[in-house]
Amino acid sequence: MSQFSAGAAFRQAVREESPLQVVGAINANHALLARRAGFRAIYLSGGGVAAGSLGLPDLGISGLEDVLVDVRRITDVCDLPLLVDVDTGFGASAFNVARTVKSLIKAGAGAMHIEDQVGAKRCGHRPGKEIVSKAEMVDRIKAAVDARTDENFVIMARTDALAVEGLDAAVDRALACVEAGADMIFPEAMTELSMYKQFANAVKVPILANITEFGSTPLFTVEELKTADVGLVLYPLSAFRAMNKAAENVYGAIRRDGTQKAVLDTMQTREELYERIDYHEFERKLDALFQAQKK
Repeated sequence: MSQFSAGAAFRQAVREESPLQVVGAINANHALLARRAGFRAIYLSGGGVAAGSLGLPDLGISGLEDVLVDVRRITDVCDLPLLVDVDTGFGASAFNVARTVKSLIKAGAGAMHIEDQVGAKRCGHRPGKEIVSKAEMVDRIKAAVDARTDENFVIMARTDALAVEGLDAAVDRALACVEAGADMIFPEAMTELSMYKQFANAVKVPILANITEFGSTPLFTVEELKTADVGLVLYPLSAFRAMNKAAENVYGAIRRDGTQKAVLDTMQTREELYERIDYHEFERKLDALFQAQKK
């Protein structure tokens, strides 16, 4: 029997849905909801791990193990291929990048993206970003490619160079990353559709568009991005932002009113939760076990 490859599943999804919508799942429960909604692939954001799991800003504070905990929880219950944000690789050397790749594959991820910012990184849509040299970024990609224990695992190169060095330099970096073995390219914080088209024409591998809310990139539609030859469309934290706003509203109402009655209609019901996580099937197995023990 052949072993399942999450990387192969991710590549297949990219081939079969063009462009592939990849939606952020902040935790295992959201991964199940994304699958229920019909998505073919999901995403774990580094900023999401920092803010959601640690309550910290996306400034290179979280580490590999923080990410792996969330990866394992997601892949344990959801078979959708998972793309993971590994920031700059979680360490200064090629050995750190290699460890990250091997650990992600072992944890069940199908793809990762690694960026060309310095170790003290920032959110890709914030000012003040600094990037490493093109040569250092190429070394990161080579280390990642060499470390693969599954040849189908996807190595995606993200470049933040647009805001620092301009479009032509960003494309040049992307080309160097593809030559080094990157399977896909993630040009961060693009501001025009034509920029994606320029990347796609140059690199000849799938291009990811990060359509995050409240950032530098307009909220282009799937159809608009398709005209620019974008291969993947990422929505990294859309559900997370909605979840946070809903939680704030519920907490405020309970504190203000002394009851949650006014916000019940904004909540997932108990039965809806049970259905989404297959609670009743687990309970039936537990009942069957108890019955067997009584005999």
